[in-house]
Amino acid sequence: MSNEIVAVVVTYNRKDLLKQNLQALLNQQNVRADVFVVDNASNDGTEQMIRDEFDCSEIHYFNTGANLGGAGGFQYGVREAIKADYKYVWIMDDDTVPNHDSLCKLYDAAKLLPDNWGALSSKALWTDESVCKANRQKKTLMSFVTDEEYSKGSPIKVEMASFVSLLVKAEVISKIGLPIGEYFIWTDDYEFTGRINRAGYGVYVIPDSVVHHKMKENKKINFAKETPDRIDRYKYVYRNDVHCYKQYGLRGNFYLFAKIAFTVLNILIKSPSDKKKKIKILFDGIREGKSFNPSIEFVS
Repeated sequence: MSNEIVAVVVTYNRKDLLKQNLQALLNQQNVRADVFVVDNASNDGTEQMIRDEFDCSEIHYFNTGANLGGAGGFQYGVREAIKADYKYVWIMDDDTVPNHDSLCKLYDAAKLLPDNWGALSSKALWTDESVCKANRQKKTLMSFVTDEEYSKGSPIKVEMASFVSLLVKAEVISKIGLPIGEYFIWTDDYEFTGRINRAGYGVYVIPDSVVHHKMKENKKINFAKETPDRIDRYKYVYRNDVHCYKQYGLRGNFYLFAKIAFTVLNILIKSPSDKKKKIKILFDGIREGKSFNPSIEFVS
């Protein structure tokens, strides 16, 4: 192991996408990274695919033994990276395909930025080369990075970023703690990068570092239009949002109120079915969020 940079990839039953991700990680130019694959107990032959297709001296496989969700998987993988004494941790989903110079661009930018940077985020494109809507970084709680800002190529200071290609200093993680595994899914990346920011470490977008996020559709989550078989999981969104944004005081409460009001209105106007159930799930999540107080884990 190089003990310089490790990519932490969380996967669950998506071995074909994971294969593309691993190929891209191993083909990085100029700057290389070891790879930690955190498998949330897949049953599709993920582990065997890795053993058959790749040199396992560069890929280190961890099976969590259960589906911990994306948040639990990232907490697990980042913990292992800190324990292994890497200097930088490069976090991403299994459906992320970095360009050959994605890591190099992040690493080069790190040398030019102020020393107090904590995390660097890539520009995420969808399969048609448009910006991936789910991964636009937040400049503030209410605003996102624009296409024009991406096109200038200069580093952009932001408040929050997703876990789709995020390079983080290990020393910063040791000080502010791991991602919160109890979030299970959604908002864990915003909470984590927001925590980095609030601790006084800069979070920057590096537009020249480009990855492709192979989501099925280029869209943000839309509870109003979600299908009945997937709506129960949305309780995590609103529970986690309450916990995340209450850290911002009045500004966070205003954002939450605006988001909740917009979501309720969107459900009433645009949801084709299950309107009452969706609104109940939303407010159940909010109620849980008020008492949801997960601890932040630290690694010595």
